[in-house]
Amino acid sequence: QVQLVESGGGLVQAGGSLRLSCEASGRTFATYSMGWFRQAPGKDLDYVAAISGVGGVIVYGDSEKDRFTVTRDNAKNTVYLQMISLKPEDKAVYYCAARPGVGIGERDADFGSWGQGTQVTVSS
Repeated sequence: QVQLVESGGGLVQAGGSLRLSCEASGRTFATYSMGWFRQAPGKDLDYVAAISGVGGVIVYGDSEKDRFTVTRDNAKNTVYLQMISLKPEDKAVYYCAARPGVGIGERDADFGSWGQGTQVTVSS
């Protein structure tokens, strides 16, 4: 399994931006599809976006695709989530996850490795 470490969360005002990063261990990063999920207080885990191993396929959750952008840099073993126009309802713990092999993954059960999460708080 790959080890994942998220960073970049924090407190931001509504309308602001954040870029989350997720660095993976190992030398086979490009063979993993990477996903971003979030969990707001008292709510279920929510699918945000995923990107295939070489970035050719990207899928977004229904509510974030106009404001969130997922990218990856395989040379740095890192996947990013750029978030703009943040809203108070974007407050959540954001997790990255890795899925080996074929298929991008669109559910949490599709991903086998998870980071510890990074907190995003948006003040109104």
